[in-house]
Amino acid sequence: MRSLYTRVTVCVRTQGTCGSRSRLCGVAPQRAFCMTAAGTVAHGKLEGRKGAESTGVRKRGVDGRVRSFEEIPHTGRSGWINLVKFWREDRFRQLHKHMERTFNTLGPIYREHVGTHSSVNIMLPLDIAELFRAEGLHPRRMTLQPWATHRETRQHSKGVFLKNGEEWRADRLLLNKEVMMSAAVKRFLPLLDEVATDFCRMLRAKVEKEGRGEEGKRSLTMDPSPDLFRFALEASCHVIYGERIGLFSSSPSLESQKFIWAVERMLATTPPLLYLPPRLMLLVGAPLWTQHASAWDHIFSHAEARIQKGYQRMCSSQARGSEAAAGGQYTGVLGQLMEKGQLSLDLIKANVTELMAGGVDTTAVPLQFALFELGRNPEVQERVRQQVRTSWAQAGGDPQTALQGAPLLKGTLKEILRLYPVGTTVQRYPVKDIVLQNYHVPAGTMVQACLYPLGRSAEVFNDPLRFEPGRWGREDGQRGEGAGGFRSLAFGFGARQCVGRRIAENEMQLLLMHILLSFHLSVSSSEDLETTCTLILQPQTPPRITFSKL
Repeated sequence: MRSLYTRVTVCVRTQGTCGSRSRLCGVAPQRAFCMTAAGTVAHGKLEGRKGAESTGVRKRGVDGRVRSFEEIPHTGRSGWINLVKFWREDRFRQLHKHMERTFNTLGPIYREHVGTHSSVNIMLPLDIAELFRAEGLHPRRMTLQPWATHRETRQHSKGVFLKNGEEWRADRLLLNKEVMMSAAVKRFLPLLDEVATDFCRMLRAKVEKEGRGEEGKRSLTMDPSPDLFRFALEASCHVIYGERIGLFSSSPSLESQKFIWAVERMLATTPPLLYLPPRLMLLVGAPLWTQHASAWDHIFSHAEARIQKGYQRMCSSQARGSEAAAGGQYTGVLGQLMEKGQLSLDLIKANVTELMAGGVDTTAVPLQFALFELGRNPEVQERVRQQVRTSWAQAGGDPQTALQGAPLLKGTLKEILRLYPVGTTVQRYPVKDIVLQNYHVPAGTMVQACLYPLGRSAEVFNDPLRFEPGRWGREDGQRGEGAGGFRSLAFGFGARQCVGRRIAENEMQLLLMHILLSFHLSVSSSEDLETTCTLILQPQTPPRITFSKL
């Protein structure tokens, strides 16, 4: 799998213990005797690393100098050979596991070149902190070129996800006012709570109708993923467009199901296209590109119809004058942006479409993992439920107060995103030269913080594979220097963090709160879920959950 390296390695392995490089991701290691061009390793320990065992920080080389960029361990010189390996060994679907294995083999930093894509990959908090210190005023992350090519060929404007520089910053500051600021959260939280409440009402009726047991105490074992996707789309539409689309009815619209399918197809076709020239794929009419572009076309068509309805509602409201305005009804993110008029209609369309496309799978899938982990950890589930019950009773129906009084609920979400990060990496291009693991990394290099290995590393977390929401309320669940920072990065960091973060966090917490108030969750098997990676991490097979009415 790794036949080509910039460093020369001679290695003989025997059974036994090992140094911290092989413990990075909590994998049972073997003793290794290695000699490398990047330093001397004897009995699994890098010379000069004394005192670094608990933090995974590589000390200076034997000659005391900072190592060159070319000396960073890597997975092969040829990006095209690596690309063939990725296709042949289906590494795209197991990218998160590939990263974990590579860190265990090469240490806490490595370079990778796949097709047209090159990166330096890191996983330890101190290195991630150094990277973010060098992100600059206009942080850049990897451009998803297939998405950008679609916008350019279809002559659509780009939203903040695909922009950089001052143009990105100006648009982002305007969007933040409607989706990130506390005043905005206070406005849209009741809408999310309404959808979560309706979902649980629908689920209770379903359990009562299809479940087994005494009336009022029935239980139902089911795959909740189709319902969770409908919940995520219904919640997103309510907040972004200011309208309900009726997905909890007995016969949800085919149009909405097609939107969900389009998002799934778009996500599935993105990763392979990242490593190939999209313009070439477009020129030769590659089926992969055709599927990708068609999925985006459907997503834009869905958004266009909703935006037109929103625009008509706004014009009708303005025609009615002050009477309509006096009601003070929240019109959703779309309505707020159109009423203020600080972004052009094309830019509103671009950003609203990105928010919708990024707001379905990225919440529905973590909710699947959350229900599974709560189901196979009944003691944790009961602790969270008791706190939620107390907080809900004291909140007097105010969802914001209820969430604030249940920190274990927030800890549950952070644990899920630690073990099952939606996106496998967070990327930045440092604006100045930096040193990571004592290797020189030039400005402008794409550096990726790899979240799956980070979240499961015994170097970073105590008992990393244990699901423990309480670890986020204390320091003893974390390891290394500065234990509080750069361990939870599922939504990114800083000015370039996920623009839909507040919507997603509150949407997931509110649904989990209402489910825990209504049902006891259990699973038939406590075996780990097999996971796969499209553009996001998801279960290979959705878990079946037993919902028992309380």
